[in-house]
Amino acid sequence: MKPKIYPKDEHGIDINLIDSKALYILEKLRISNYISYLVGGSVRDLLLSKQPKDFDISTSAKPEEIKALFPSSILIGKRFRLAHVRFGRKTIEVSTFRSGDIENEQLITEDNIWGNPEQDVRRRDFTINGLFYDSKEETIIDYVGGYEDIKKKYLRSIGQAYLRFKQDPVRMIRCLKFRARYGFEVDEKARQALIECKTEIIKSAPARVLEELLRMLESGSAYPFFKFMTSYGLLEQLLPQLAEFLETAQGNEVYDYLKEVDEKIQENHRIQLKRPVLLACSIFPLLERDLKTHYIDREKTPHLGEIYQIITSLIESMFRPFFKLPRRLKTHTTDLLVSQYRITPFSKRKKERIRIPKISHFEFALQFLELRARIEPSLQEITKLWLEEYKKTKEKKHFSDRKKKRKKHFSRKSL
Repeated sequence: MKPKIYPKDEHGIDINLIDSKALYILEKLRISNYISYLVGGSVRDLLLSKQPKDFDISTSAKPEEIKALFPSSILIGKRFRLAHVRFGRKTIEVSTFRSGDIENEQLITEDNIWGNPEQDVRRRDFTINGLFYDSKEETIIDYVGGYEDIKKKYLRSIGQAYLRFKQDPVRMIRCLKFRARYGFEVDEKARQALIECKTEIIKSAPARVLEELLRMLESGSAYPFFKFMTSYGLLEQLLPQLAEFLETAQGNEVYDYLKEVDEKIQENHRIQLKRPVLLACSIFPLLERDLKTHYIDREKTPHLGEIYQIITSLIESMFRPFFKLPRRLKTHTTDLLVSQYRITPFSKRKKERIRIPKISHFEFALQFLELRARIEPSLQEITKLWLEEYKKTKEKKHFSDRKKKRKKHFSRKSL
């Protein structure tokens, strides 16, 4: 099939907005006689006048050929073999054109059958992600009608939505992700397929699903995304305890936190709240409910050890059996939540001097406290005091570390 070609004067993408390292890779592949295009999300975002987070490249070069051209690259993935071309801390993802059977509803367990540009596009998820950008000609290459769908703000599956969601259930999460981020209308066939295929989501790799959820918490569109995940029944499959809670009146507290997170990120796109802070937004309201049930209603005051036990039990019951949280993320989230009751204890003591505990990443607890203060104005004063004390403690530590370093330096010189 012949694609539609959109020239620069029609699509309006300024090539200077494309990462220079991505342009370098495209050019080097091209002069080495390989076809190479910018593909997917970066093309979509440029057409939507948004700054892409990543610039992915598709090429006719095989993974080993990419490695030979770019010695700094590493080859990753078994199910989906590709190259990460590294420039210091920056990484550009370069994948080989694939082909695949889009009419087969079997779950995709391996995706390493090489193909041509059209075949590669047709195995992708949605038309808005099925566009190539040719940096030499500065043209958009469209095999699937994605250009017009972006203009119409229309989210349509490439191929039959029911089969595509069966092949890769994570596409359902991505569908709701794009709806939440861009406000696109979902095609009726895709909408029906979301409802019919929701139970398929548990066949996905848990780590991959968790990454999608965490990225959406970081996106500035977490509130609408979790609303959609709940209304389409996907969250019920993955996190039933949270989904049940969100259906209650108390569940609005989770949404209040997600709204604050979105607002904070949208106010300043350079702000990056850490993942333990974001994860705590979904756990803290349930924790408050459980503590009230176990202690407050019985007029008992829990100590930090008891609170720690309740938190670990709650996290375990919330995320199992589908997810297994990475140990560091789980530990930092637990410490953050316990620290909320160190900062704002149940028992009202007489005013004491604030002492910053020697807990690694205590700043996560203070970040979450700031979110709490945005929702509960009564916490603003105590939040300000803790932040000021934390800043002073950090400055003292920095001064002390510099002093030790200088002392060590001069003692070595005297030798």
